[in-house]
Amino acid sequence: MAIRPQPRQATLISCPVNEILYGGARGGGKSYGALLDWLAHAEMWGADAKGILFRRTMPELEDMMSKASDIFPRHGGVFKEQKKTWIFPNGARLKLRYLERDKHASRYQGHEYTWICFEEAGQWPSSKPLDALKACLRSAAGVSSRMILTANPGGVGHNWLKRRFIDPVPPMRAQYLAGGWTRVYIPATVQDNVILLKNDPGYVERIAQAASNPQMLRAWLHGDWDIVAGGMIDDLWNGGVHVLEPFAIPSSWRVFRAFDWGSAKPFSVGWWAVSDGTEVEVASGKKRTFPRGSHFRVGEWYGAKPDEANVGLKMTAKEIARGIRERETGFAWGSRVQPGPADSSIFDVENGVCIAADMEAAGVAWERADKRPGSRKNGAEKIRELLKAATVHPMESPGLFIFSTCRSFIALVPIIPRDENNPDDVDTKAEDHNWDETRYAVTQQDYTMQKTKVAGV
Repeated sequence: MAIRPQPRQATLISCPVNEILYGGARGGGKSYGALLDWLAHAEMWGADAKGILFRRTMPELEDMMSKASDIFPRHGGVFKEQKKTWIFPNGARLKLRYLERDKHASRYQGHEYTWICFEEAGQWPSSKPLDALKACLRSAAGVSSRMILTANPGGVGHNWLKRRFIDPVPPMRAQYLAGGWTRVYIPATVQDNVILLKNDPGYVERIAQAASNPQMLRAWLHGDWDIVAGGMIDDLWNGGVHVLEPFAIPSSWRVFRAFDWGSAKPFSVGWWAVSDGTEVEVASGKKRTFPRGSHFRVGEWYGAKPDEANVGLKMTAKEIARGIRERETGFAWGSRVQPGPADSSIFDVENGVCIAADMEAAGVAWERADKRPGSRKNGAEKIRELLKAATVHPMESPGLFIFSTCRSFIALVPIIPRDENNPDDVDTKAEDHNWDETRYAVTQQDYTMQKTKVAGV
Protein backbone atom coordinates (compact mmCIF):
# COMPACT_ATOMS: atom_id res chain seq x y z
CA MET A 1 0.00 0.00 0.00
CA ALA A 2 1.36 3.43 -0.96
CA ILE A 3 2.26 5.87 1.81
CA ARG A 4 0.31 9.11 2.02
CA PRO A 5 1.96 12.27 3.36
CA GLN A 6 0.72 14.00 6.48
CA PRO A 7 -0.52 17.61 6.11
CA ARG A 8 2.82 19.33 6.84
CA GLN A 9 4.66 16.87 4.63
CA ALA A 10 2.11 17.64 1.91
CA THR A 11 3.00 21.33 2.30
CA LEU A 12 6.63 20.44 1.62
CA ILE A 13 5.74 18.34 -1.41
CA SER A 14 3.50 20.99 -2.97
CA CYS A 15 5.92 23.86 -2.31
CA PRO A 16 7.30 25.19 -5.64
CA VAL A 17 10.39 26.80 -4.06
CA ASN A 18 13.83 25.60 -5.26
CA GLU A 19 15.63 25.32 -1.89
CA ILE A 20 13.71 24.28 1.22
CA LEU A 21 14.70 23.84 4.84
CA TYR A 22 12.19 21.44 6.39
CA GLY A 23 11.95 20.62 10.09
CA GLY A 24 12.98 22.46 13.21
CA ALA A 25 11.91 20.17 16.05
CA ARG A 26 12.16 16.57 17.14
CA GLY A 27 9.49 14.19 15.93
CA GLY A 28 8.40 16.42 13.07
CA GLY A 29 8.61 13.69 10.44
CA LYS A 30 11.53 15.28 8.59
CA SER A 31 13.14 12.16 7.17
CA TYR A 32 9.95 10.61 5.89
CA GLY A 33 8.88 14.00 4.56
CA ALA A 34 12.05 14.21 2.48
CA LEU A 35 11.60 10.68 1.14
CA LEU A 36 7.98 11.37 0.22
CA ASP A 37 9.07 14.56 -1.52
CA TRP A 38 11.43 12.48 -3.66
CA LEU A 39 8.60 10.10 -4.55
CA ALA A 40 6.46 13.03 -5.71
CA HIS A 41 9.36 14.37 -7.76
CA ALA A 42 9.99 10.92 -9.28
CA GLU A 43 6.32 10.44 -10.12
CA MET A 44 6.13 13.80 -11.85
CA TRP A 45 9.31 13.52 -13.94
CA GLY A 46 9.77 9.79 -14.45
CA ALA A 47 13.05 8.72 -16.05
CA ASP A 48 14.21 12.35 -16.07
CA ALA A 49 14.16 12.43 -12.24
CA LYS A 50 17.70 11.89 -10.98
CA GLY A 51 18.15 12.29 -7.24
CA ILE A 52 20.85 12.00 -4.61
CA LEU A 53 20.44 12.06 -0.83
CA PHE A 54 23.32 12.73 1.56
CA ARG A 55 23.97 12.07 5.23
CA ARG A 56 27.18 13.15 6.94
CA THR A 57 28.47 9.67 7.85
CA MET A 58 27.85 6.09 6.78
CA PRO A 59 26.17 4.98 10.05
CA GLU A 60 23.73 7.88 9.70
CA LEU A 61 23.12 6.97 6.07
CA GLU A 62 22.24 3.45 7.14
CA ASP A 63 19.42 4.85 9.26
CA MET A 64 18.06 6.69 6.23
CA MET A 65 18.40 3.53 4.13
CA SER A 66 16.24 1.71 6.67
CA LYS A 67 13.55 4.40 6.46
CA ALA A 68 13.63 4.29 2.67
CA SER A 69 13.11 0.53 2.81
CA ASP A 70 9.89 1.16 4.76
CA ILE A 71 8.46 3.31 1.97
CA PHE A 72 9.96 2.80 -1.46
CA PRO A 73 9.07 -0.88 -2.08
CA ARG A 74 5.40 0.05 -1.66
CA HIS A 75 5.86 2.38 -4.64
CA GLY A 76 7.68 -0.18 -6.75
CA GLY A 77 11.18 0.88 -5.80
CA VAL A 78 14.00 -1.66 -6.02
CA PHE A 79 17.24 -1.14 -4.11
CA LYS A 80 20.55 -1.97 -5.76
CA GLU A 81 22.76 -2.65 -2.76
CA GLN A 82 26.11 -2.46 -4.50
CA LYS A 83 25.40 0.94 -6.05
CA LYS A 84 23.34 2.20 -3.08
CA THR A 85 20.68 3.30 -5.56
CA TRP A 86 16.90 3.02 -5.68
CA ILE A 87 15.37 2.39 -9.11
CA PHE A 88 11.67 2.95 -9.75
CA PRO A 89 9.35 1.45 -12.40
CA ASN A 90 9.18 4.71 -14.38
CA GLY A 91 12.98 4.95 -14.60
CA ALA A 92 13.55 7.47 -11.78
CA ARG A 93 16.75 6.88 -9.77
CA LEU A 94 17.83 7.97 -6.29
CA LYS A 95 21.37 7.53 -4.99
CA LEU A 96 22.09 7.35 -1.24
CA ARG A 97 25.51 8.67 -0.25
CA TYR A 98 27.45 10.03 2.71
CA LEU A 99 29.59 13.18 2.65
CA GLU A 100 31.86 13.21 5.67
CA ARG A 101 34.43 15.77 4.44
CA ASP A 102 33.75 19.01 2.61
CA LYS A 103 36.39 18.26 -0.02
CA HIS A 104 34.53 15.10 -1.03
CA ALA A 105 31.90 17.27 -2.72
CA SER A 106 34.35 17.58 -5.62
CA ARG A 107 33.77 13.89 -6.39
CA TYR A 108 30.40 14.84 -7.84
CA GLN A 109 31.69 17.58 -10.12
CA GLY A 110 30.11 17.17 -13.52
CA HIS A 111 27.22 15.04 -12.23
CA GLU A 112 23.66 16.01 -13.09
CA TYR A 113 20.79 15.76 -10.61
CA THR A 114 17.28 17.15 -10.52
CA TRP A 115 16.74 16.55 -6.78
CA ILE A 116 19.32 16.80 -3.98
CA CYS A 117 18.66 16.29 -0.28
CA PHE A 118 20.90 16.92 2.73
CA GLU A 119 19.38 15.05 5.65
CA GLU A 120 20.26 16.64 9.04
CA ALA A 121 22.06 19.52 7.32
CA GLY A 122 23.07 20.98 10.68
CA GLN A 123 25.77 18.31 10.92
CA TRP A 124 27.81 20.06 8.22
CA PRO A 125 29.94 22.85 9.77
CA SER A 126 29.52 25.13 6.75
CA SER A 127 27.39 25.43 3.64
CA LYS A 128 30.40 25.02 1.32
CA PRO A 129 29.85 21.39 0.25
CA LEU A 130 26.13 22.00 -0.18
CA ASP A 131 26.70 25.07 -2.30
CA ALA A 132 29.30 23.23 -4.38
CA LEU A 133 26.82 20.44 -5.07
CA LYS A 134 24.10 22.92 -5.97
CA ALA A 135 26.00 23.33 -9.26
CA CYS A 136 24.97 19.73 -10.04
CA LEU A 137 21.28 20.69 -10.04
CA ARG A 138 20.42 20.86 -13.72
CA SER A 139 18.47 19.01 -16.37
CA ALA A 140 18.59 19.04 -20.15
CA ALA A 141 15.00 17.73 -20.07
CA GLY A 142 13.66 20.86 -18.37
CA VAL A 143 12.93 19.26 -15.00
CA SER A 144 12.26 21.74 -12.19
CA SER A 145 15.30 21.22 -9.94
CA ARG A 146 14.94 21.03 -6.18
CA MET A 147 17.14 21.00 -3.06
CA ILE A 148 15.76 19.79 0.27
CA LEU A 149 17.51 20.27 3.63
CA THR A 150 16.23 18.86 6.89
CA ALA A 151 17.53 20.08 10.25
CA ASN A 152 16.79 20.93 13.86
CA PRO A 153 18.27 23.80 15.90
CA GLY A 154 21.72 23.01 17.25
CA GLY A 155 24.78 21.30 15.93
CA VAL A 156 27.81 22.77 14.22
CA GLY A 157 25.76 24.04 11.29
CA HIS A 158 23.23 25.95 13.37
CA ASN A 159 24.63 29.39 12.53
CA TRP A 160 24.77 29.10 8.77
CA LEU A 161 21.32 27.53 8.60
CA LYS A 162 19.85 30.24 10.81
CA ARG A 163 21.56 32.96 8.78
CA ARG A 164 20.42 31.42 5.51
CA PHE A 165 16.82 30.43 6.25
CA ILE A 166 15.58 31.75 9.61
CA ASP A 167 16.85 35.33 9.94
CA PRO A 168 16.03 36.86 6.52
CA VAL A 169 12.23 36.29 6.44
CA PRO A 170 9.50 34.63 8.56
CA PRO A 171 8.74 30.91 8.11
CA MET A 172 6.71 29.96 5.03
CA ARG A 173 7.71 33.16 3.23
CA ALA A 174 9.93 32.69 0.19
CA GLN A 175 13.17 34.56 -0.43
CA TYR A 176 13.71 35.60 -4.04
CA LEU A 177 17.39 35.49 -4.91
CA ALA A 178 19.57 36.21 -7.92
CA GLY A 179 18.99 34.13 -11.03
CA GLY A 180 15.40 33.33 -10.10
CA TRP A 181 16.45 30.99 -7.26
CA THR A 182 14.00 30.79 -4.36
CA ARG A 183 14.45 29.68 -0.76
CA VAL A 184 12.07 29.02 2.17
CA TYR A 185 11.85 27.54 5.66
CA ILE A 186 8.94 25.18 6.35
CA PRO A 187 8.75 24.41 10.09
CA ALA A 188 7.60 21.00 11.27
CA THR A 189 7.13 20.00 14.91
CA VAL A 190 5.89 16.88 16.64
CA GLN A 191 2.38 18.38 16.59
CA ASP A 192 2.51 18.03 12.81
CA ASN A 193 3.27 14.32 13.12
CA VAL A 194 -0.18 12.95 13.86
CA ILE A 195 0.88 9.36 13.19
CA LEU A 196 3.67 9.50 15.78
CA LEU A 197 1.43 11.05 18.44
CA LYS A 198 -1.25 8.42 17.80
CA ASN A 199 1.13 5.45 17.87
CA ASP A 200 3.33 6.76 20.68
CA PRO A 201 1.24 9.05 22.93
CA GLY A 202 4.02 9.25 25.53
CA TYR A 203 6.58 10.70 23.11
CA VAL A 204 6.10 14.34 24.08
CA GLU A 205 6.34 13.56 27.78
CA ARG A 206 9.59 11.64 27.23
CA ILE A 207 11.03 14.61 25.34
CA ALA A 208 10.08 16.91 28.20
CA GLN A 209 11.73 14.60 30.73
CA ALA A 210 14.90 14.29 28.65
CA ALA A 211 15.34 18.05 28.25
CA SER A 212 17.71 19.36 30.92
CA ASN A 213 16.43 22.95 30.83
CA PRO A 214 13.60 25.07 29.35
CA GLN A 215 15.82 26.25 26.51
CA MET A 216 16.48 22.70 25.37
CA LEU A 217 12.79 21.89 25.58
CA ARG A 218 11.92 24.91 23.40
CA ALA A 219 14.39 23.72 20.77
CA TRP A 220 13.30 20.09 20.82
CA LEU A 221 9.54 20.64 20.90
CA HIS A 222 9.03 24.02 19.25
CA GLY A 223 12.01 24.37 16.95
CA ASP A 224 13.30 27.56 18.56
CA TRP A 225 16.32 28.66 16.50
CA ASP A 226 17.23 31.46 18.91
CA ILE A 227 18.75 28.94 21.29
CA VAL A 228 20.71 25.72 20.94
CA ALA A 229 19.62 22.56 22.68
CA GLY A 230 22.54 21.62 24.85
CA GLY A 231 24.50 24.77 24.00
CA MET A 232 27.43 25.92 26.12
CA ILE A 233 25.65 28.90 27.70
CA ASP A 234 22.01 28.76 26.58
CA ASP A 235 20.96 27.81 30.12
CA LEU A 236 22.52 31.04 31.44
CA TRP A 237 22.23 33.61 28.66
CA ASN A 238 19.60 36.31 29.19
CA GLY A 239 19.72 39.14 26.69
CA GLY A 240 17.65 41.34 28.97
CA VAL A 241 20.35 41.07 31.63
CA HIS A 242 23.62 40.56 29.80
CA VAL A 243 23.13 43.05 26.97
CA LEU A 244 23.48 46.71 27.95
CA GLU A 245 23.20 49.93 26.00
CA PRO A 246 26.61 51.65 25.70
CA PHE A 247 27.56 54.00 28.51
CA ALA A 248 30.57 56.21 29.26
CA ILE A 249 33.51 54.15 30.55
CA PRO A 250 35.02 55.67 33.74
CA SER A 251 38.62 56.81 33.36
CA SER A 252 39.62 54.50 36.24
CA TRP A 253 38.43 51.36 34.47
CA ARG A 254 40.99 49.29 32.58
CA VAL A 255 40.36 48.99 28.83
CA PHE A 256 42.15 46.41 26.68
CA ARG A 257 41.77 44.49 23.46
CA ALA A 258 41.73 40.72 22.84
CA PHE A 259 42.26 38.87 19.58
CA ASP A 260 41.63 35.53 17.90
CA TRP A 261 43.54 35.28 14.64
CA GLY A 262 41.92 34.18 11.40
CA SER A 263 42.54 34.52 7.70
CA ALA A 264 40.57 31.93 5.74
CA LYS A 265 38.40 31.69 8.86
CA PRO A 266 37.16 34.86 10.62
CA PHE A 267 39.25 36.82 13.10
CA SER A 268 37.73 38.40 16.20
CA VAL A 269 38.87 41.58 17.92
CA GLY A 270 37.11 42.49 21.15
CA TRP A 271 37.57 45.63 23.20
CA TRP A 272 36.97 45.06 26.89
CA ALA A 273 36.53 47.27 29.95
CA VAL A 274 36.92 45.96 33.49
CA SER A 275 35.10 47.57 36.41
CA ASP A 276 37.04 48.78 39.44
CA GLY A 277 33.82 49.39 41.37
CA THR A 278 33.34 52.99 40.21
CA GLU A 279 29.69 53.93 39.75
CA VAL A 280 28.47 54.45 36.18
CA GLU A 281 25.40 55.97 34.57
CA VAL A 282 23.93 53.09 32.57
CA ALA A 283 20.92 55.08 31.37
CA SER A 284 19.64 58.62 31.58
CA GLY A 285 19.57 59.39 35.30
CA LYS A 286 20.05 55.73 36.27
CA LYS A 287 23.27 54.87 38.05
CA ARG A 288 24.68 51.46 38.88
CA THR A 289 27.74 49.96 40.53
CA PHE A 290 29.18 46.72 39.18
CA PRO A 291 31.43 44.50 41.32
CA ARG A 292 35.14 44.95 40.76
CA GLY A 293 36.36 42.64 38.04
CA SER A 294 33.14 42.67 35.98
CA HIS A 295 33.93 42.44 32.27
CA PHE A 296 32.21 44.52 29.60
CA ARG A 297 32.56 43.93 25.87
CA VAL A 298 32.46 47.54 24.71
CA GLY A 299 33.48 47.15 21.07
CA GLU A 300 34.26 44.52 18.45
CA TRP A 301 35.45 43.88 14.93
CA TYR A 302 34.52 40.52 13.46
CA GLY A 303 36.49 39.78 10.30
CA ALA A 304 34.04 37.61 8.41
CA LYS A 305 32.28 37.74 5.08
CA PRO A 306 28.79 39.08 5.81
CA ASP A 307 26.82 36.51 3.82
CA GLU A 308 28.89 33.38 4.46
CA ALA A 309 29.18 31.42 7.67
CA ASN A 310 32.65 30.95 9.12
CA VAL A 311 34.50 32.47 6.15
CA GLY A 312 37.24 35.01 6.81
CA LEU A 313 38.39 38.13 4.95
CA LYS A 314 41.94 36.87 4.25
CA MET A 315 43.44 40.13 5.47
CA THR A 316 47.12 40.37 6.32
CA ALA A 317 48.33 40.94 9.88
CA LYS A 318 49.36 44.52 9.06
CA GLU A 319 45.99 45.25 7.43
CA ILE A 320 44.17 44.03 10.54
CA ALA A 321 46.47 46.08 12.79
CA ARG A 322 45.81 49.23 10.77
CA GLY A 323 42.08 48.52 10.96
CA ILE A 324 42.31 48.17 14.74
CA ARG A 325 44.15 51.47 15.07
CA GLU A 326 41.60 53.24 12.85
CA ARG A 327 38.73 51.95 14.95
CA GLU A 328 40.38 52.90 18.21
CA THR A 329 40.72 56.52 17.08
CA GLY A 330 36.93 56.60 16.84
CA PHE A 331 36.28 55.31 20.37
CA ALA A 332 35.97 57.82 23.21
CA TRP A 333 38.21 55.53 25.27
CA GLY A 334 40.42 54.52 22.33
CA SER A 335 43.55 56.25 23.59
CA ARG A 336 43.41 54.17 26.78
CA VAL A 337 43.42 50.73 25.13
CA GLN A 338 46.12 48.44 26.53
CA PRO A 339 47.57 45.35 24.86
CA GLY A 340 45.58 42.27 25.79
CA PRO A 341 45.62 38.53 25.10
CA ALA A 342 45.80 37.00 21.66
CA ASP A 343 45.97 33.47 20.35
CA SER A 344 49.53 32.39 21.16
CA SER A 345 49.96 30.97 17.65
CA ILE A 346 50.46 34.50 16.29
CA PHE A 347 53.81 34.62 18.13
CA ASP A 348 55.14 31.62 16.20
CA VAL A 349 57.69 32.29 13.47
CA GLU A 350 57.02 30.44 10.22
CA ASN A 351 59.25 30.95 7.19
CA GLY A 352 60.60 34.08 8.79
CA VAL A 353 57.12 35.56 9.30
CA CYS A 354 55.59 36.35 12.72
CA ILE A 355 52.04 37.68 12.82
CA ALA A 356 52.50 39.31 16.23
CA ALA A 357 55.68 41.09 15.09
CA ASP A 358 53.99 42.36 11.93
CA MET A 359 51.06 43.72 13.94
CA GLU A 360 53.35 45.34 16.50
CA ALA A 361 55.26 47.03 13.69
CA ALA A 362 51.90 48.51 12.62
CA GLY A 363 51.24 49.79 16.15
CA VAL A 364 49.23 46.98 17.75
CA ALA A 365 50.88 44.84 20.44
CA TRP A 366 49.55 41.72 22.14
CA GLU A 367 50.17 39.46 25.12
CA ARG A 368 50.10 35.69 24.88
CA ALA A 369 46.75 34.15 25.79
CA ASP A 370 46.56 31.16 28.10
CA LYS A 371 46.76 28.11 25.84
CA ARG A 372 48.01 25.59 28.40
CA PRO A 373 46.38 22.14 28.70
CA GLY A 374 42.99 22.61 30.32
CA SER A 375 42.75 26.28 29.33
CA ARG A 376 39.74 25.71 27.08
CA LYS A 377 37.76 24.06 29.87
CA ASN A 378 38.86 26.69 32.40
CA GLY A 379 37.91 29.47 30.03
CA ALA A 380 34.47 28.03 29.41
CA GLU A 381 33.88 27.68 33.14
CA LYS A 382 35.01 31.29 33.70
CA ILE A 383 32.59 32.61 31.09
CA ARG A 384 29.75 30.64 32.64
CA GLU A 385 30.70 31.84 36.11
CA LEU A 386 30.63 35.50 35.03
CA LEU A 387 27.35 35.13 33.14
CA LYS A 388 25.68 33.46 36.10
CA ALA A 389 26.92 36.12 38.53
CA ALA A 390 25.38 38.81 36.33
CA THR A 391 21.91 37.31 36.82
CA VAL A 392 22.06 37.46 40.64
CA HIS A 393 20.36 40.45 42.26
CA PRO A 394 21.96 42.15 43.98
CA MET A 395 25.24 41.21 42.33
CA GLU A 396 27.91 40.03 44.73
CA SER A 397 30.51 38.70 42.29
CA PRO A 398 31.93 39.99 38.97
CA GLY A 399 29.71 39.51 35.94
CA LEU A 400 29.94 39.54 32.17
CA PHE A 401 28.08 42.11 30.05
CA ILE A 402 27.93 42.94 26.35
CA PHE A 403 27.23 46.32 24.78
CA SER A 404 24.32 46.15 22.34
CA THR A 405 26.61 47.37 19.55
CA CYS A 406 28.52 44.07 19.64
CA ARG A 407 26.26 42.38 17.15
CA SER A 408 28.47 39.46 16.13
CA PHE A 409 28.93 38.33 19.74
CA ILE A 410 25.19 38.53 20.38
CA ALA A 411 24.45 36.57 17.20
CA LEU A 412 27.07 33.84 17.61
CA VAL A 413 28.13 33.24 21.20
CA PRO A 414 24.79 32.57 22.96
CA ILE A 415 24.03 29.75 20.53
CA ILE A 416 27.44 28.10 20.39
CA PRO A 417 27.08 24.32 20.86
CA ARG A 418 28.95 22.05 23.23
CA ASP A 419 31.27 19.39 21.88
CA GLU A 420 29.28 16.16 21.97
CA ASN A 421 32.42 14.20 22.86
CA ASN A 422 33.73 16.78 25.36
CA PRO A 423 30.81 18.66 26.93
CA ASP A 424 33.18 20.86 28.97
CA ASP A 425 34.22 22.58 25.75
CA VAL A 426 32.47 24.10 22.74
CA ASP A 427 32.37 22.35 19.41
CA THR A 428 35.47 23.66 17.65
CA LYS A 429 33.89 22.98 14.25
CA ALA A 430 31.32 25.65 15.02
CA GLU A 431 31.92 29.39 14.50
CA ASP A 432 33.86 29.79 17.75
CA HIS A 433 36.13 32.80 17.10
CA ASN A 434 34.20 35.29 19.25
CA TRP A 435 34.06 32.62 21.92
CA ASP A 436 37.80 31.99 21.92
CA GLU A 437 38.62 35.68 22.01
CA THR A 438 36.22 36.14 24.95
CA ARG A 439 37.82 33.19 26.71
CA TYR A 440 41.24 34.84 26.37
CA ALA A 441 39.86 38.11 27.71
CA VAL A 442 38.16 36.82 30.86
CA THR A 443 41.04 34.55 31.91
CA GLN A 444 43.86 37.00 31.21
CA GLN A 445 44.22 38.41 34.70
CA ASP A 446 44.25 34.98 36.37
CA TYR A 447 46.83 33.74 33.87
CA THR A 448 49.04 36.80 34.29
CA MET A 449 48.95 36.54 38.08
CA GLN A 450 49.89 32.86 37.93
CA LYS A 451 52.81 33.54 35.59
CA THR A 452 54.01 36.25 37.98
CA LYS A 453 53.94 33.85 40.93
CA VAL A 454 55.85 31.21 38.99
CA ALA A 455 58.47 33.79 38.04
CA GLY A 456 58.80 34.78 41.68
CA VAL A 457 57.93 38.43 41.08
